[in-house]
Amino acid sequence: MNNLRSFYERHPYLAMWIALALGMVIILIWSAWSVGFTALQWLALIVITILLAGACVWIISWEDGPDAEEEAAPPTQADQP
Repeated sequence: MNNLRSFYERHPYLAMWIALALGMVIILIWSAWSVGFTALQWLALIVITILLAGACVWIISWEDGPDAEEEAAPPTQADQP
């Protein structure tokens, strides 16, 4: 458990991507199991789902950019007129 925690602390976005992709792939397989996809179609769906999870984490990370730090910081005397 400590290994997972240290990995998350070192690579939070990668850990979120792995967790989200795993959950999304499980839901995909569970919901589309009886559809009758070929192996190539399953591979394409799983790859696209993993990339979609990465895009979701990337979009979520936009909020942690430099603008978020400026908004969270209280104004200093140098910032005030």
